[in-house]
Amino acid sequence: MRVNGSRSDAWDGERHGMGEFWPVPDVLAYLAGRWRTERSVRDLASGDAGRFEGTTVFETRGDGVLRSHESGAFTWRGVSRPAERTLRYERDDGAPGTVRVRFADGRPFHDLDLTSGRHVADHPCAADLYRGEFTVRDRDHWRTVWRVGGPAKDLLLTTEYAREG
Repeated sequence: MRVNGSRSDAWDGERHGMGEFWPVPDVLAYLAGRWRTERSVRDLASGDAGRFEGTTVFETRGDGVLRSHESGAFTWRGVSRPAERTLRYERDDGAPGTVRVRFADGRPFHDLDLTSGRHVADHPCAADLYRGEFTVRDRDHWRTVWRVGGPAKDLLLTTEYAREG
């Protein structure tokens, strides 16, 4: 696969030890709860690597929108800093396995359809393209792999989620 001229073969879950995908009939019900979150970040151009470790809590607050709040520590070039983000997961008009993911301020991010246990989404951002692969391994483990390419970016972000409790 090419993203803005760079090549990545990190998109085939079968080749990377994921095994079979686990279909999710209701994505909001599947995500609800608390997840241990571990992310590796690699700058493919410079070779720099970083890591995020923390938790992501998915909860509904009465309006039918599932909110994810990720918080933890991000370490880059040996410096660790607190990091957090919030996303909104809104049910699509279609099947319950499909949602629209938005940033906290309501801007669109990407669609997410886990009915097959795997989904690929694109998010253009200025001159960059974010391409994400979402794979569900079982009821308590899922993964995202984002490849970011652009004039000044060549990144690979891999996040492992494991249900807590």
